Amino acid sequence: MSSPLQSLVKSGSKLWLDSIDPELVALSKSQGATGATSNPIIVANLVKSGKFDKDIADLKAKGHSGEDLAWTLTDRLVSAVEKVFLPVFEATHGNDGYVSFEVDPLLEDPTANMPHAERVKKYIELGKKWAKGHPNRMIKVPATAAGIESLTELVAAGIPLNITLIFSTRQYLAARDAVVKGMERHPDLKRFKSVYSIFVSRLDVYTDEHVKSLSPEAQGWVGIVNAKRICKMNKEFWAAKKLPLEQEMIFASTGTKKPEDPKWKYVGAFAGSDIQTNPPETNEAVEKSGQSFSSAIASLPPESILKSIDQHVDFAKLEEFLMTDGIKKFADPQKALLQVFGSK
Repeated sequence: MSSPLQSLVKSGSKLWLDSIDPELVALSKSQGATGATSNPIIVANLVKSGKFDKDIADLKAKGHSGEDLAWTLTDRLVSAVEKVFLPVFEATHGNDGYVSFEVDPLLEDPTANMPHAERVKKYIELGKKWAKGHPNRMIKVPATAAGIESLTELVAAGIPLNITLIFSTRQYLAARDAVVKGMERHPDLKRFKSVYSIFVSRLDVYTDEHVKSLSPEAQGWVGIVNAKRICKMNKEFWAAKKLPLEQEMIFASTGTKKPEDPKWKYVGAFAGSDIQTNPPETNEAVEKSGQSFSSAIASLPPESILKSIDQHVDFAKLEEFLMTDGIKKFADPQKALLQVFGSK
């Protein structure tokens, strides 16, 4: 009999772990995971845990310090996980087995006042730098104005991309259009891989707090409906391109925020297609749930709920709020990470 996570994989979903902790990666791989993602919050928490004090001491002894030390350790941690999933990457000819590496979130720090053109230039420069020599490393770039503008050049350089912090159809389409432009100059479209990380639970937190006109029955459905609609759009678009590798959606922010919601609410909703990046605590709760998942990706709630969402949710306002919040949630941990390195 399959475990809950194994049933999720059997339904057609790819499972990626939202962590690069070596112990958790090993566990998730045994449960069916075929990839992983990283971000500043994950790295900061690993450093704070003390698990890598020896690595830090080793790098310091070699002359690394400050920001250089932080990025060198991040590179080392992600590289170790890449080795774990490299066999998957090779077996699927580059369709799976990736580990995401996020470029410097401080590029979007509003207090830095970096000009737009300089941000674009840095995304391209850092993307190329951190991708070099890592076949199954996926460079993670946010769907900000500068991040999106950098995508064309990064695709043209043959770099696999995870476009993250997507909350709206507008962002998805802008990112996809930039990727398509880069495809015209891509060195080998047979090896072309891009994924689009659509955030889910944060939308429901937003509407619960800021869209009081939304019907009570529609609250808690906005993240799911939005992601499923974009996923359908993505599938239809890329199917016409007939590429060897899948250009997929990543369902991110799949951990529930409300105590009354079952921990597998979003996991079950997106079963059957594309990629889920689940936090370790979500995977743990799912495994304990005893649930068996089957494909639900094509299922939408009743028409009354869809109508309420379309009438009351202003996605331009939603995107603006959640992008501001999302940038802060990545920039602040990066600053904290640098402070932790300073203290160590």
